[in-house]
Amino acid sequence: MKKHHLGTIVAAAILVAGASGCSQQKEGAGAAGAKGKGGQPPAVVNVVAPQRRDVPVVQQANGTVTPIRTVDLHPQTTATIRQVHIKEGQFVKAGELLFSLDDRADRANQDKAQAQVERDRASLADLERQYKRSQDLFAQKFLAQSAVDTLKAQVDQARATLQSDLAAARAAGVSTSYTAIRAPMSGRVGGIAVYPGSLVQPATSLTTITQLDPITVAFTLPEASLPALLAAQKRGKIDVEAMPGAGLAPVTGTLSFIDNTVDPAAGTIRVKAEFANRDTTLWPGQYVNTKVTVQTIKDAVVVPQNAIITNAHGTFVYVLNPDHSAKQVPVQRLYGAGVDAAVSGLSGNEQIITEGKQNVRPGGKVRLASEMGKKGGPA
Repeated sequence: MKKHHLGTIVAAAILVAGASGCSQQKEGAGAAGAKGKGGQPPAVVNVVAPQRRDVPVVQQANGTVTPIRTVDLHPQTTATIRQVHIKEGQFVKAGELLFSLDDRADRANQDKAQAQVERDRASLADLERQYKRSQDLFAQKFLAQSAVDTLKAQVDQARATLQSDLAAARAAGVSTSYTAIRAPMSGRVGGIAVYPGSLVQPATSLTTITQLDPITVAFTLPEASLPALLAAQKRGKIDVEAMPGAGLAPVTGTLSFIDNTVDPAAGTIRVKAEFANRDTTLWPGQYVNTKVTVQTIKDAVVVPQNAIITNAHGTFVYVLNPDHSAKQVPVQRLYGAGVDAAVSGLSGNEQIITEGKQNVRPGGKVRLASEMGKKGGPA
């Protein structure tokens, strides 16, 4: 009886263990089914819709502010500085008097030349009267033709002498004008190294005048930008933005010059942009950052840069299918602008996976983070 009872207990224990094992296998199978294909749970992702907009293609470069014109003033005669009418750093207008030289000798020569002109005019008038009287006497047969011809030659000679002396007087006036040095253009005066009483010669530099408004910025762009630059120049003006530095607002100008050769060593093309500079925001010799809009991609498909994946197989994005599976779509990056990029290969109606894409596999199931925890949604 004891042996029979013991056997009954062992058999019951085996049945209980077997039932428990079946229950555990079912639970394990259920958990595996919940994880999905390959035993991995669906990746939790965020998606965004692509945007369609015009994307400007911008090239950035460091540039140097250069004046359109700068003039180094020199005297055209040897003389002494009589008066300096300007100060260093002063803004002057075209034609404004800057320096006065000692002009006493030049004015004396001019007066002498003018006096000679007046004497020639008086002599010519006298000869013309004599010639007129000689014609009357010749008509009355009181004077020979030879005498009339002689007076006619004297009149012609006097007229030539007058013209010569008039030219000499004008030359004396030009020499006198050299003693008043005026601004050839509007601009800012540089340093002045001469003072009243200084002896100056044509080799002496008096000062410089630099035009500040408008002003140009010179910089270089990659030669790959040249076709787009030339095409944009044919269509119209090319906008250029210059950023002088921290705390200063950027200024906008237009591209004014594209060099006729490419630097073969650097692979760059030299260009210039012209800016209105009434507030003197830009200063000659200053370094600035420039942005040039070389072209505009019309109606481009724009996606976040962080949605684009590049690996050995190429460049692509993950697109969310209606059945919540991920599809790999090849794209080509046309231009990156900040956090966004213009791409080709998309229609613009897709849902692009951004966050969580590192856990996504092609064809794998995904769950949207925005649906997590919603009533009726996946937990």
